[in-house]
Amino acid sequence: MNVNADAVPEQGDVLFDGGNLDCGSGLALLIRQQMSKVPEGGVLELRSIEPSVELDLPPWCRMVGHTLLGSRKQGQITAFFIRKGNSDLARRDEKMLEEDKQKAREYVWQLRTRSSEALKSTVYCRNFSFAVGQPASFEEQDKHPSAIEYLLGSLSGALCTAFATACSQKGIKVDDIELSVQSRINNILSHLGLEAGDPSLAAIDITCYASTFDDATEVRGVWEEVVARCPITQTLKKGVSIHSKLNII
Repeated sequence: MNVNADAVPEQGDVLFDGGNLDCGSGLALLIRQQMSKVPEGGVLELRSIEPSVELDLPPWCRMVGHTLLGSRKQGQITAFFIRKGNSDLARRDEKMLEEDKQKAREYVWQLRTRSSEALKSTVYCRNFSFAVGQPASFEEQDKHPSAIEYLLGSLSGALCTAFATACSQKGIKVDDIELSVQSRINNILSHLGLEAGDPSLAAIDITCYASTFDDATEVRGVWEEVVARCPITQTLKKGVSIHSKLNII
């Protein structure tokens, strides 16, 4: 991006760090929310490490009537400076923000699943499809992951990705993140129909290992916030005990 040094201020009136989010991950909605805090004619300073933002931001600014003054790069972080417009387009976009937030609240995730062959179903969602094996299996090897493994994988994947993004937004440098997840079924024999009992998960234990030299208290605060905001965690907690801890290495 070409930068007009005279047009780019030292800092914006409002600072927002988008971390590694791209526009398809909700960044556009977050930018619009932050822009509503900027006074008319003021400047939003958007910081990002996501390369696609440099391509997506200019057309978005033109579409809604804001002015992209330029950018400044320092290491992996690029700071974009956006002057808030006062055109009809800009005012209309600000009014539409609440409508779009309501649409986001009401969004429905949809998928469909078909039985493909013995001990296999295929799930279709958006532009993806994936195979699911038995509901639960304790064999050493199977052709396909079990539904339990997908459930626990969904939980750990959501936390791992969200934690990396949250650290990025806070300016915390984390070299590596790895999650270990363990769980067991109260009575697997009940699921198999061999005896009466409780076939639910007994508990889920999550350990996150993060490699960082940054302040441990701040990192732990980010981890706790991520766990509290995770839709998968908060849904599962209604039916099963979830124990999580963070080990900084």
